[in-house]
Amino acid sequence: MTTTHRTETIERTLRPWGWYETVSEVAGNKIKRIGVLPGQQLSLQKHHQRAEHWVVTQGTARITLDDKVFDLTPGQHCDIAVGQVHRLANLTTEPVEIVEVQFGAYLGEDDIVRLQDDYGRQ
Repeated sequence: MTTTHRTETIERTLRPWGWYETVSEVAGNKIKRIGVLPGQQLSLQKHHQRAEHWVVTQGTARITLDDKVFDLTPGQHCDIAVGQVHRLANLTTEPVEIVEVQFGAYLGEDDIVRLQDDYGRQ
């Protein structure tokens, strides 16, 4: 039996609402860990070129998908279709973390159409 040991540095990118780390990226998919600070939320947004799958790993996440708003707790998940309006928020006093799996031919950070943003970003 052969064992391989893989070591890599994962860079944490800070945002006004919290942080994200890209865990893995290959052609067609990207995996991120996302942390949302208490009382913060990401922009209301959509993507032209990617779908996403979110799994909550810590805390209670408030999810907006189009006109539906609901909470997910650790182990629960949701799917976001290409072009679907969505938001991730933390309305609690505890941290929220999710794992996000992105699927698509293009997975760049510039494929974000912000419809509403608490931090004045376009």
